Amino acid sequence: MKFTLFHIFLVVVFCANCSLAKSQSNDWRSHLEQLAEEGADDATIDNMFQELTMLENNPMNLNRVSREQLERFPLINDEQASHIAEFLDKNRPVYSVFELRNVPSLDFNTVELILPFFFVGETEKEQLSVQEMLKRGRHEVQSRFDKTLNKRAGYGEFSDSILQRYPNRKYRGEDFYTSLKYAFTYRDKIQFGLVGEKDPGEPFFQKNYPKGYDHYGFHLIVRDLGKLKTLAVGDYRLSFGQGLILNNDFILSKSWSTNNIVRRTQGPKQHFSTAESGFFRGAAAVFQIDNVNITTFYSNKKLDANLSGDGEITSFKTDGYHRTLSEMEKKNNSREQVTGVNINYRKEQLQIGVSGIYHAYNRMYNPVVREYNYYYLRDSSNLNASIDYSYRLNRLLFAGETAIAKNGATATTHMVQYSPSGLLSLSALYRYYPISYNAMHAQAFSEGSRVQNENGLYVGATFSPLRKISVTTYLDIFRFPWLKDQVDKPSGGLDFYFLGTYSMDRNSNFELRYTIKQKEQNAGYPDENSRTVLPYNTQKIRLRYNHTLNSGWDSRTTLDAALYHRKHFRKEKGYMLSQNIGYRGSNKIRGDFFAGYFRSDTYASRLYSYERNILSTFYMPSFYGKGVRWAASGRYNITPKLSLSAKIGRTRYFDRDTIGSGTELINGNSRTDLFTYLRWQF
Repeated sequence: MKFTLFHIFLVVVFCANCSLAKSQSNDWRSHLEQLAEEGADDATIDNMFQELTMLENNPMNLNRVSREQLERFPLINDEQASHIAEFLDKNRPVYSVFELRNVPSLDFNTVELILPFFFVGETEKEQLSVQEMLKRGRHEVQSRFDKTLNKRAGYGEFSDSILQRYPNRKYRGEDFYTSLKYAFTYRDKIQFGLVGEKDPGEPFFQKNYPKGYDHYGFHLIVRDLGKLKTLAVGDYRLSFGQGLILNNDFILSKSWSTNNIVRRTQGPKQHFSTAESGFFRGAAAVFQIDNVNITTFYSNKKLDANLSGDGEITSFKTDGYHRTLSEMEKKNNSREQVTGVNINYRKEQLQIGVSGIYHAYNRMYNPVVREYNYYYLRDSSNLNASIDYSYRLNRLLFAGETAIAKNGATATTHMVQYSPSGLLSLSALYRYYPISYNAMHAQAFSEGSRVQNENGLYVGATFSPLRKISVTTYLDIFRFPWLKDQVDKPSGGLDFYFLGTYSMDRNSNFELRYTIKQKEQNAGYPDENSRTVLPYNTQKIRLRYNHTLNSGWDSRTTLDAALYHRKHFRKEKGYMLSQNIGYRGSNKIRGDFFAGYFRSDTYASRLYSYERNILSTFYMPSFYGKGVRWAASGRYNITPKLSLSAKIGRTRYFDRDTIGSGTELINGNSRTDLFTYLRWQF
């Protein structure tokens, strides 16, 4: 009876939507959701989420924004940044952000995507002293508190004898998450911030842990000091070229890359996320001499690592958790120093860069030898160098990078993008990453998690065949010449993506998304002791209807289905029907409600919850089994500069009596999470 009522509720809401006649804007959060589905690590996604949230909360003035600022904006490519800058130079002052629709190479979806990051203000450029900037800057304090309301095994009571024998059964801290941030900004000229954070289970101002938060960070960014274009001190991120030797900055999902495939060297950016990995700690500077930019940096940072009995690093621990005794023993037990330089020449349509990076650990890095990791780096230091380029010829953009490692292995990637109009964009990318190439800070376009042991060809397109229809699609074919974890022979696969959007009118649209990914993996037959490598594929389809009312209400109805099939084994299926209703019609109050029913055979056919999160929080849970998920969130602006956000989410399973395992085990079939966020600007 409960199932029937829930299904009736969703059907009624869907039918109500169909009777309504402003479509939900193209939200950058959906791109991060896609990236999460593609398997990007949590630290990377959190860094991107925090950066885009910061940019959204500090929009750029179209009447003052510079070409350099536009090129630092991660949601547009070089061509789009150039066209926006040229349009603004010719048409300032502009009087509405919607004038961006007149920029060549910007299609409707791109304009909708970037609108929240701009505003129209005064036209005159200010020439202020540092003292005046400090007076006119904006201060902001952010406080976050999250808690799972169900008791988990790691917070239980254990006798001293049990803990003496099994010391890692119990978390040493409280069962809540909390963070505190302070930021000072004056436009993009001065950025200063302090961060303190503790994860659930980590001690907070306890007797034996008097430091308070488990993680602290700070940053200071100053720009435009004559020939010194950027100075960064503290925690920062940066990237060189296409990422073959260095990139801990922004990455793009494959679907996002169809019209934004070319990366560019980025100067240091603030690291204001609570993620405890994926950034440098030290200093960086960018100097400009005529057409040449010189970026140099140094980082000296402690790391968490798993150590062998000989004190060698076998792997790095990047989740940032320090809850149990074993996790605490790994905290900051190793150190890494990194230094590098990039020399970038740019004139008109040509850009050429030369980069080098050197890093050293205070211990030997020596992963436990397995056949698949035979070619991994085993040394206390490494050196990489590269040459990157880009050249624009009318509507064609060519770019690439070739890099070399300390052992002489050479990796390369090259791409071309053709954008004849805002209605069509074509792109292609080839990469060759040898099995012996090692670059510990590389992060480039790839199917795997490492820039190593992969060859591939990617082709993508974004186009509008009809006025109300837009299509984004790509095909990526890849090959792994050597073994991989859980794949005992060279393997390959393909990844296909299709997204079609039909806009009924300005207020509503319908989306159809289909993906299929085929790869290979070890498999053991139930009646045999041996194992073999078998192909498998995962297919996913989504139907979604978006609608927005002029009164501020919006709705999103989604049907997701997944099918996983390994050769010679039975198919595993899953589906999820969900509804989201939001309200944005008041300056004081806004909110969202999400409800979904899911049913999935196994983890391989799991589904994701695309629910709205509160500011500064990215959370996208996945589900398998049978159950329901609901979440309610809201924000109340107490004053124009003080706001409180809260969210509660509950998942109930119908096919199990426990959730999770180990220290995260919950005795029961439901889990409830609470998130709160307080923001004060002054």
